[in-house]
Amino acid sequence: MTAELVRGQNHPLPHTRLEVRVSAGHPVVACASYVDDRGTGREEWVAHPGARALPGVEVPGQADRTPRFVLQLDAVPEAVQQINVLLALAGGGGPDRFGATAAPFVAVVGDDGDEIASFTITGLDTETALVAVEVYRRQGAWKIRAVGQGYEGGLADLLADQGLARAREVAAGIQATVALPAPRTEPARLATSADAGPAAPAAPDQSSAPEATPSGGRSLSDGLSVPAAQAAAASAGPQHTPGPDAPQVPSGPVDYTHPRRQSAAPPPPPAAPPAEPGRPSAPVAGDATGWSMEERLYNQIWGMFEDLARTVAAYRSAVEFAENRMDKELDQVLSDPRSRIGSGGDAARAAARAKYEQLTDQARQVLDRDLAQLTAEAEVVEPALPPAFARWDNPVWHAYRVPMEIPMALRIGDIHLPESPELRLPLLVRLPLERGLWVDSGRSSSDAAMALDEGVLRRQAADTAVALAARLVAVYPPGEFSVHVIDPAGSAAGSLAPLVGSGVLAGPPAAGAQGVSSVLARLTQRVDLVTMALRGDAADSLPPDLDRAEQLLIVNDFPHGFDDRAVTQLRYLADEGPAVGVHLLMVADREDASAYGPVLDPLWRSLLRITPVPDDHLADPWVRHAWTYEPLPVPPGSAVLRQVLDQVADARRSWGR
Repeated sequence: MTAELVRGQNHPLPHTRLEVRVSAGHPVVACASYVDDRGTGREEWVAHPGARALPGVEVPGQADRTPRFVLQLDAVPEAVQQINVLLALAGGGGPDRFGATAAPFVAVVGDDGDEIASFTITGLDTETALVAVEVYRRQGAWKIRAVGQGYEGGLADLLADQGLARAREVAAGIQATVALPAPRTEPARLATSADAGPAAPAAPDQSSAPEATPSGGRSLSDGLSVPAAQAAAASAGPQHTPGPDAPQVPSGPVDYTHPRRQSAAPPPPPAAPPAEPGRPSAPVAGDATGWSMEERLYNQIWGMFEDLARTVAAYRSAVEFAENRMDKELDQVLSDPRSRIGSGGDAARAAARAKYEQLTDQARQVLDRDLAQLTAEAEVVEPALPPAFARWDNPVWHAYRVPMEIPMALRIGDIHLPESPELRLPLLVRLPLERGLWVDSGRSSSDAAMALDEGVLRRQAADTAVALAARLVAVYPPGEFSVHVIDPAGSAAGSLAPLVGSGVLAGPPAAGAQGVSSVLARLTQRVDLVTMALRGDAADSLPPDLDRAEQLLIVNDFPHGFDDRAVTQLRYLADEGPAVGVHLLMVADREDASAYGPVLDPLWRSLLRITPVPDDHLADPWVRHAWTYEPLPVPPGSAVLRQVLDQVADARRSWGR
């Protein structure tokens, strides 16, 4: 199954021989560079069209729209910690920036020909060179990370950022090589570690070091790297709806990848009408690249998240600069005994404060201008969203019809920053889900949670989980998504009523230790069977009565009713389930499970934590903002949830006939 990555997300590499294939809208110069464990490169560690091979790496010999990199990872010297895949515009009368061409698309292919991971590098503007992906060592294994970090100064700035002292000379030499006719030489071969001379000392063990997330990522996490807003989001490069001439993707009996993935860059968005002189262009819904309106809206939301993150980061940096400048000027006044008292000192202090206020006012004006533009765009985009991207109060849900195709993403909440709490952006996660969800019902998780009674908070957490499950059920075609519930003590009966009453559950909520054991045993067996069938390329041999739809398990009030065996099975489902279509949605207070100690730490880390009340726990490693998450409640008194679930149940009954 191909992993569709977003900026900052990583993925393990099961093969040591790989191809990295790039599709770009204009010929690009393909390069690769090594860096050591300190993130530093060397001039002799750069492969480019004029020097195509490094030990374990080969790059194309000329600028191309579809360059291919060949990697032999077991031939890479021990001193090398990371391989960077670099792209730069080739010039020659083409576009002068990546923002003026189609978004580059990167696919990583194993030696068996199967695509391992893909990444669409959206959001580029004035950049002329970029780090597309990183292939790096982690605890003795290799991983790939989606980067997409661009440089306006081109290859020179990029190589300088990697520590090359003569970066400009090296970059100029690379561009000059591309401009010359290709020499008549033997085809470059893939170098091996033996060609590099004596091996350098091995990099120090970093097994205990946290995995770094590069600046330029767009992921959100609560200490994890998860899809951001796409804000979110969660989980990958855009999935594409094939055009009329696109190759058909073969469909097998068991395939939990998205059915509309295409390994080609989407066309550019339609040209917006010209704006009046002196006025900004009017925002347009779907004003982004993509094969469909759904994908264009998805990418537009992603772009809005980036714009908001950038403008707030610039504002905070300007305010910090103004504060530091004022502090420095005041320190200078206080350091001179003659200026500490008297009118001269007062005037100096007043001037320092006045300059601070002037700088912060200017920064705020720029921020307000950008926020106004983003707010206007949000007001246009929100009404145009499809049900999977829309809030429950969006009229699109009242016109809901059961879909025939899986959407590319699902909205699980909103996010915002303290500088603009009224500007909320959708938090989208990719479908199929690549990790489970955890609704935190603990009172100690935030100030808002502490202000609520424990019973009220647990009820809100269960309501949040049910609303999320209902959205998942509603956006899948009939028969392609099943929901199971474990509620050992029956404490969530009121919240679960819409799911139970509509008949969309695979069975009644499991109660007691026996019910917990029965549901976990069935789902664990299913994961085992499907995993073995896929690994053995024997999907046709699965039992005919096996439910091949994706499965969602809602677990309420964990760990009540769970013994050690049940806890082990739950951890197994969290780790292995998403790859074969089994997903977790847990409602739990982590403190309730504190008796298990660190045994459950991997479980919590494997789940995307969300909260039933607003909480600023989503950390952005791109610009290091703390985003406030808000759930999507059903409007009080609204019957939209029950109406949607009734339609889903009717469609399932009709489909099953």
